[in-house]
Amino acid sequence: MGVALVLLWLAAVLGLALWARRRWPDQPEWSRKLLHIGTGPVVLIAWAAGIDRWIALPAAALVTLLAALNHRYRLLPAIEDVGRHSYGTVAYGAAITLLLALFWPAQPQAVVAGVLVMALGDGLAGLLGPLIPSPSWLILGQRKSVVGTTAMAGMALMVLLLLRQLGGSGPTPALLVLISLGATLLEQVAVLGLDNLSVPVATGLLWSWLTLRP
Repeated sequence: MGVALVLLWLAAVLGLALWARRRWPDQPEWSRKLLHIGTGPVVLIAWAAGIDRWIALPAAALVTLLAALNHRYRLLPAIEDVGRHSYGTVAYGAAITLLLALFWPAQPQAVVAGVLVMALGDGLAGLLGPLIPSPSWLILGQRKSVVGTTAMAGMALMVLLLLRQLGGSGPTPALLVLISLGATLLEQVAVLGLDNLSVPVATGLLWSWLTLRP
């Protein structure tokens, strides 16, 4: 049942992204961000359904391989065609796979923390940043803005606080502020979309370490 729910959710998200690409062909980033945001809750479904490691880990690795093939051959343009060279989709899948390898199922909150901070925080930043005018700057050729950076930091902190409340354990709220700020700083270095790897992995590692430390 858990696997079926995951597959249904992913199919719905992919369908929505493809529809958005057809509906707004001049905004290719929107369909990609819908996929980026929509993929995140999969880890919540897997956690709630108690999906085993031997299912979750190979499935994540397979999705990452498919993302790499799509990046190479552009089988689904809605995922990759954003007018810039980026390995973000592949890096995102690799991050989820690595987090599962490190923490699943012993520390599911660390996996969920890393994935949802990236999915919701970076996703919201990528949508609001270009839409709402605000002061901006360039880092290694990538434009960042006050609105986008604030959205990333605020959503990251909200995700972590809610996750701590949901799971009944985790770093203290003060430490969660530090984790969210660290994730936001890493998101600033988004060259080639590799922040999709650095942000979730660093967030998951920090959650685990700060939870287990004496």
